[in-house]
Amino acid sequence: MTRRSIGIIVNGVTGRMGYRQHLVRSLLAIRASGGVTLADGTTAWPEPVLVGRNETKLREIAERHGLTEWTTDLTSALARDDVEIYFDAQVTQQREKAIRQAIEAGKHIYTEKPLAEDTAAALDLARAADAAGVRTGVVQDKLFLPGLRKLKRLVDGGFFGRILSVRGEFGYWVFEGDWQPAQRPSWNYRAEDGGGIVVDMFPHWHYVLEELFGRVRAVSCVTATHIPERVDEAGQAYPATADDAAYAVFELDGGIIAQINSSWNVRVYRDELVEFQVDGTEGSAVAGLRNCRAQHRAVTPKPVWNPDLPATEDFRAQWAEVPDNEEFDNGFKVQWEAFLRHVVAGEPFRWDFMAGARGVQLAEVGLRSAREGVRVEVPELRS
Repeated sequence: MTRRSIGIIVNGVTGRMGYRQHLVRSLLAIRASGGVTLADGTTAWPEPVLVGRNETKLREIAERHGLTEWTTDLTSALARDDVEIYFDAQVTQQREKAIRQAIEAGKHIYTEKPLAEDTAAALDLARAADAAGVRTGVVQDKLFLPGLRKLKRLVDGGFFGRILSVRGEFGYWVFEGDWQPAQRPSWNYRAEDGGGIVVDMFPHWHYVLEELFGRVRAVSCVTATHIPERVDEAGQAYPATADDAAYAVFELDGGIIAQINSSWNVRVYRDELVEFQVDGTEGSAVAGLRNCRAQHRAVTPKPVWNPDLPATEDFRAQWAEVPDNEEFDNGFKVQWEAFLRHVVAGEPFRWDFMAGARGVQLAEVGLRSAREGVRVEVPELRS
């Protein structure tokens, strides 16, 4: 068996997502499982090169995992002949400049979302990468979650009949940082630092809606900054200038209406931190991160509204669990494996920079709708 080593710059590895999901649970997990086996029997073997701004943290991470390649100098890392892929998990404001460097260096590029701060910049990156002949990918991890994969199976199997609507609830209470530390970095709540729940979550909602149900045609959105002041990692109070909640209606192909609430100021009274209910003429389903429950038309009960009597039906018990029918691996790892196959063996990978640009566009359209208080149509992006 031939092993093909692939040097991969992991920029932003000292951050939560870069370290946990991309280094430990993806690249190192791929190595622990023996690499990615390609159709010709070759094994693609990732060789991480850790990049970040904090030398102490980089050294500590490298030593913890037995890695030897790390640097604070991105330019020198990109100049290495043994590096084929550049991965970016930095804050959004740093991403565009670094990706342009990687394009100029001729590296294939995989990145966290959002691809850029605005649609024009995202499109420009997509066009520049295409002109340079480098392969690109944007993380779209929720497509690979067990709950949404089961939901996609129902869609593909025609379970719903004609889909009518989608209702999504996402969020949890992020502590303000005063009497309990916040679970998210403070920059998330400063617009000047690229923060905001629309910029963070609408790129996710774009690919979930587009891949499962249809293209988004129009958006009506209301945003809010419910918590006007928070406390940062140093214990200093700061004004929260970014939106921390968004309430949106998305109009999709085929007349499907999707309503999604996104909030960092909601206490969870549901089974998972994100849930989508899909209703169709033939059936309905509720999917979260891992679980999916369904109710077919033939077994739908017939409730009658009577506020004078207590409810006697256990409505949740009337739904059937959708079985796994397969083993589900970590979603970030699964997409990494697909991108490695794309780079090494040319296998298809549709979640490229143009897909990422459409996610940025949806966030931009959502913010415009909220700012102007109007319904905004989503124009089709062309490369």
